[in-house]
Amino acid sequence: MSTRPTLYTPAFLCLFLANLCMVASFTAFFLLPLFIGERGGSEGDIGVVMGMFAMASALCRPWIAEMIDRIGRKRSFTIGSLIMTLMPLLYLLLQGELQDFYGWLLLIRVVHGVGLAICFTAVFTFIADILPEGRLNEGIGMFGVSGLTGMAIGPALGEPVMEVYGFTAFFLMASALAGCAVLLHLPVKVVQNPDPQLSASPSFFALLRRRKLMLIGGLSLIFGFGLAATGSFVAPLAEERGLRHISFYYLFYSLAAVSVRFYAGRLADRIGEKLILPWGLGLAVAGLLLLPLARGDVLLVVAGLLFGTGHGLIFPTLNAMAIRHESYAVRGKVTGIFTGGIDSGIFIGSLVLGVVGEWIGIGGLFVCAGLLMFSGFLVARVDVAEGR
Repeated sequence: MSTRPTLYTPAFLCLFLANLCMVASFTAFFLLPLFIGERGGSEGDIGVVMGMFAMASALCRPWIAEMIDRIGRKRSFTIGSLIMTLMPLLYLLLQGELQDFYGWLLLIRVVHGVGLAICFTAVFTFIADILPEGRLNEGIGMFGVSGLTGMAIGPALGEPVMEVYGFTAFFLMASALAGCAVLLHLPVKVVQNPDPQLSASPSFFALLRRRKLMLIGGLSLIFGFGLAATGSFVAPLAEERGLRHISFYYLFYSLAAVSVRFYAGRLADRIGEKLILPWGLGLAVAGLLLLPLARGDVLLVVAGLLFGTGHGLIFPTLNAMAIRHESYAVRGKVTGIFTGGIDSGIFIGSLVLGVVGEWIGIGGLFVCAGLLMFSGFLVARVDVAEGR
């Protein structure tokens, strides 16, 4: 009987815990709209402030991706996690009404977004380097549990800290979580490049012109649009409707996304990612379209379960599709196309949905996000039918 290659090595576990802490720090800021609203901001302001983070993360991605292939995955993650540790401390300097510090807040969000872009691109490139090829989707999916767990932990810790101790303690907590990521990844050994001829590798934009990566970039952008809705506007929706337990949505979202990965990754490695992707997109659409109907915690939880299951299928599937059969020399750039597409969607979605929310109401913005993700579902179905 053949032995399956090991996934859960010490390096995997260190990166798993580091990513968990980094994501918990990031997702705690899903509650930042409450800070903006308390300081006199509107839904449009929320969209701009949250979108600036994603804009910076997306626009810098080509150069970050090149940097990761040039200086290495570990050094890049160190730089990114240090930025993620320092930036929450600068929010402590923002005093008064939103109009008094609006420009400074946008600048902080830009630098904070660059830090996240470095961390995400570096860590998912790093983990792909150490995973066995035959368990790539499964490995990416199980590693992604770290991010989904962090997604639950961030708001779940942040909400009571914010309510009991205020925004100062909240920002200190976010900084401490990112600081843990700095420490946890340090023991991981650098993976050596088996092909050091980086000068011969194609550029980020040359890779983006390839049909496979163009499709992945487009679907990642659409997925990011859905993430903008869930990341920036669930808290205001819950507050508007008097739903006290905002963290329930993110908790059950994460539980669903974690649970589905225990079997979906192995299935995708066996039958192919393209057959899994439409299911993930369809479930995410259902989760978005249910949110406008949520008037109590039950529907809020069900919406979180549906979108979380979709997320649990979409993210590792697109990631594995992007990275599979690609050389070490371009994996940073390929991962940058995938993660940059998501961040571009989050940026555009935050801006557009903020305006839509002011125009037709906060429920309508979730319908718009759901319809756009449905277009991605149709594209994925056509791609399967054509056998590409």
